Amino acid sequence: MKKPEILCIGGSAGSYHLILDLLATIPTQFQIPLVVIIHRNERYDSKIEENLDKRIALRVKVAEDKEAIQAGTIYFAPAGYHLLIEPDFTFSLDISAPLNFCRPAIDVTFETAAEAYQDLCCGILLSGANQDGAKGLMRIHEFGGNCLVQDPVEAEISTMPQAALTLWPAHPIYTYNELKKIIIQMTYSN
Repeated sequence: MKKPEILCIGGSAGSYHLILDLLATIPTQFQIPLVVIIHRNERYDSKIEENLDKRIALRVKVAEDKEAIQAGTIYFAPAGYHLLIEPDFTFSLDISAPLNFCRPAIDVTFETAAEAYQDLCCGILLSGANQDGAKGLMRIHEFGGNCLVQDPVEAEISTMPQAALTLWPAHPIYTYNELKKIIIQMTYSN
């Protein structure tokens, strides 16, 4: 697997604690921009980013409209907006209709990341209760990027990873612990 220039992680039901644990284990030397898309309700102020920023060494923040994507930063898609990645490696926020009943939708971010970063994009799809992320992961594959799927057998809710495998059965499947090791390895690969 070649070292990506962006890493996108998508998850929904059953992935929240996995994502928090995963981010807490990333080494301080990690210099790849990391974008997290979690389905969450905009009516609730979760303060995920603020709490994580105090607990881990890397910078954690909500992605902002027109913000340049920086290495070594963990960005979260804001609740109530689709998060797009532009060809000039900036974010844009969009309030178009929910996709797969979600805004932010994982597919939107994965697809636009694939188009901007092409074969240097990596997407990871975790546990979730709908099919969001499957088409976006396929788009990353079409551009030659790396696609990683949490093993549906292990996922708390298998619908999301299974949808990716139904769309393209050859996606590599990994346990959560294997995914953690792969991300740590990205830190030290050339």
